Amino acid sequence: MTQATPTPGPSTPDLSEGWSEQRSHLRKDLRRLDVLFFLICTLVGLDTIGSVAAQGPQGLTWMAVLALAFFLPYGLLVAELGSAFPVQGGPYVWTRLAFGRLVAGLNQVLYWLSNPVWLGGSLCIIALTTWEEFFTPLPGLWKYAAGLVFIWAGALAVVQSVRVGKWVPTAGAVARIVLLGFFLVSVVVYAVEHGVHALPAAEFTPTYAGFVALVPVLIFNYVGFELPSSAAEEMTNPKRDIPLSILRSGFASLVLYGGPILGILFVLPAQEIGSLAGFIDACKAVFTVYGGHVAADGTVVLTGAGSVLGGIAAAGLIVGLLTSGVTWAMGAHRAQAVACADGAGPAWLGKISERHGTPVRVNVLSSVLASVLLIVALRLTGGDGDKYFAAGLGLAISTTFISYVITFPSLVVLRRKYPDTPRPYIVPGGRLGAWTVTVLATGLVAFTVVVLVWPGFGVGWFGTSGSAAGSLPPSFAGERLQYTLSQVVPLLLFLGVGGLFYAWGAPARRRAAVAERTPREVHGPADVASREASTAER
Repeated sequence: MTQATPTPGPSTPDLSEGWSEQRSHLRKDLRRLDVLFFLICTLVGLDTIGSVAAQGPQGLTWMAVLALAFFLPYGLLVAELGSAFPVQGGPYVWTRLAFGRLVAGLNQVLYWLSNPVWLGGSLCIIALTTWEEFFTPLPGLWKYAAGLVFIWAGALAVVQSVRVGKWVPTAGAVARIVLLGFFLVSVVVYAVEHGVHALPAAEFTPTYAGFVALVPVLIFNYVGFELPSSAAEEMTNPKRDIPLSILRSGFASLVLYGGPILGILFVLPAQEIGSLAGFIDACKAVFTVYGGHVAADGTVVLTGAGSVLGGIAAAGLIVGLLTSGVTWAMGAHRAQAVACADGAGPAWLGKISERHGTPVRVNVLSSVLASVLLIVALRLTGGDGDKYFAAGLGLAISTTFISYVITFPSLVVLRRKYPDTPRPYIVPGGRLGAWTVTVLATGLVAFTVVVLVWPGFGVGWFGTSGSAAGSLPPSFAGERLQYTLSQVVPLLLFLGVGGLFYAWGAPARRRAAVAERTPREVHGPADVASREASTAER
């Protein structure tokens, strides 16, 4: 990122009067360190570590490739947008200014709904699996009850004021650093006592089949830079803090994410690593150095200090999972509230609580949706955690990434539409640099959506090795139609919700249009233009 010299120019057009009325309830309590912890909590996803490790050492190779091909361009892109347009609602505002309210409104609904899908899906099922592995089984209705407790504990955290709520991402970031750091130390101790599995250099060789399987989860763990921008007007200095926090959290996430994957590969045979429980199984295995053993059939039994430390680590993992969902909710829900207040959704959802300064109504509705998803998914899968995990994670990723396909091109459009807007940080390379990062970031998320809806896309083509059928999640082996329907049907439903929301926002748009016309009818165009110019200068 290079620092640009701000040039005077017209201010960014404001949103509708509906949002202006809600803006007064916001509180500026997010500082630079808060934003850094927010991003670490967002980027270091504990739910997909096992999915990457399950693909073997080439997962680390593709992780390095995508760090350069996606993570860096995406970070530069968001740093410029976030510092140039530091307005509450972040991604919604960028797409609104670039492509209009209708496109931005539909896009924002996808971005928002991905959170309850993720929270009630993969995050919840890993939390339940972790509890059962380390503590006690959850038979029958107990699994539903535990899942609902997980979801609504997150809801309680999200509705809090920024001054209180910001400690949730901070706790999540600390939990990640402590948990993953302790896991790596334990891997070293385990290696000294028992040795590790060899990782032949040939297994690091990247393959197209491996890329198709890995690109969704790797890129999903590389996204989230835009979330603090959704709370830009609650930051003390967003123009300074957003770019700096993106840079620092990016380096931290690479270390915190790559280290545990390597540790899992050293501890567990590749054929025994599962997408759902890979990290959990690796934790149990290495904690036997503190007390316990691995039985002949591979069952891990923890005793004494091993059992205690395992329980503490399990609690830390559950906290980490919960704070991931909470942190994403804090950003996505704020953006959805701005969209609704701006006329792209029902106005009542755009209300900001005077007491908390947060969009309580959006928060509660999201938790209701996550709860419904949990109950329905457990019923449809018959309690099959692996199938539930695969479908939920795939849907959460594809829903998020479809929204990115629209959001990322905002960079080049807004450079053209608002060339004089001051940009504290700018993507290097001028127009070519802007187009390069946009094409790379947009192209990779678009490709990811394709391989999520149709796993194995391109495998076996043009001489590549592997079978397209083999790219299906193991829990959906031989069930391509069922898997595809689990992705496409909800996506179509979500788009329908977006259309319904936009229609519901029509009264707010009409009121805004009347409010915009009235000054011209009363004062005349010349006087209004003079007042608007004066406002822009201020």
